[in-house]
Amino acid sequence: MTKIAIFASGSGSNAENIIKYFANNEDVNIQLIVSNKEDAYVHQRAKNLGVESVTYSRSDFYHTGKVLECLLQKGIDFIVLAGFLLKIPENLLRAYPDKIINIHPALLPKFGGKGMYGDNVHKAVVESGDAESGITIHYVNENYDEGAVIFQAKCPVSATDSYEDVAKKVHALEYTYFPVIIDKLLNKRRAESDDFGFE
Repeated sequence: MTKIAIFASGSGSNAENIIKYFANNEDVNIQLIVSNKEDAYVHQRAKNLGVESVTYSRSDFYHTGKVLECLLQKGIDFIVLAGFLLKIPENLLRAYPDKIINIHPALLPKFGGKGMYGDNVHKAVVESGDAESGITIHYVNENYDEGAVIFQAKCPVSATDSYEDVAKKVHALEYTYFPVIIDKLLNKRRAESDDFGFE
């Protein structure tokens, strides 16, 4: 059983989609929602779906070991960032090497980096005149949006599209692919572990 923690800072629509996808999966359990915002709607979604959620401040993340202690106590094996806006601190990166992934609402390396999240990204895509956008699922390292790419999916952007139009297309890709790619990634990890005789 792989126990997952989802980190989210806002509404949590991706988090809800992932929780529902794995609801009847015997190999994967969404154990915990972690947020840096007490009033984030993701907490209500978690409550509705019977998943525990907790809030830790920016200071908790960067200046204490509270978050890591919680993850270890809950037996968390894997971390999924779904609209989480803080940079992941070094102690979590060390504790979960290649076990933290993120989804970015554009085709990295374009439109990545600090401050490039949500509608900021979609506005930048429209302003650039690019003919396509999409999603990038990638491993997390010490820099924003620079970890190794796992998967990308594209959608067209027309000259008449508003940033809201682009956002709808990108969200559709997120909902379609993010849970599936998480599932495939975890299956691959389990298969590789089995090859070496590990549980």
